[in-house]
Amino acid sequence: MPSHFLSRPFTRIGAPLAATLALALGACAGTVNTDNRSLYSVKQPVVERTNFALDVATTGDGLPISEQRRLASWFETMELGYGDRVAIDDPTSSYGVRDDVAALAGRYGLLLSEAPPVTAGALAPGQARVILTRSVASVPGCPDWSHTAEGNDANATNPNYGCATNGNIAAMIADPEDLVQGKRGTGQTVLLTSTKAIDAYREAAPTGSEGLTEQPTTGGN
Repeated sequence: MPSHFLSRPFTRIGAPLAATLALALGACAGTVNTDNRSLYSVKQPVVERTNFALDVATTGDGLPISEQRRLASWFETMELGYGDRVAIDDPTSSYGVRDDVAALAGRYGLLLSEAPPVTAGALAPGQARVILTRSVASVPGCPDWSHTAEGNDANATNPNYGCATNGNIAAMIADPEDLVQGKRGTGQTVLLTSTKAIDAYREAAPTGSEGLTEQPTTGGN
């Protein structure tokens, strides 16, 4: 504790002043922020991105076996999975390096991103940088029980409104980036996926087309 706090004498607050402060604090605790008079929730999901980088040595043909093993161990340690983005920052733009990294990322069902994010630090000659981008969604400030419905003369929406719904969405969504730009895909992929169940129903043999199976019964009344 600083010395100037110790040197100052203790002063007791008078009863009228203490009562005034208590009333003021009590009034603040029972009011609602009147800025939001719509039915939209103030607390919205926020997506945060974090970049992880690993520099690997390269050759003219791609990644050496030792570097492939090191990269595979790094992917395993980082628990690479759905929603992660993998990109390559390679000054030489070598197809061999890209193919080797794509093969390792493909083991986790991931495709390489086209544009790598900007990272700090320069690459040494004969090196490439593998960048893993991971996104996390959360709703800051939720839950918010600091306000009650008392004193809501402006009929404003409570700051806690929407915390449960938006918090569950942020916690359950498999790819947080879908909250930012949605899921992108080709029309062909969507068409094949939507008609798969219909084709299976049409190609299935009708029930009873092979005849009924006769099975003798034993026992009973």
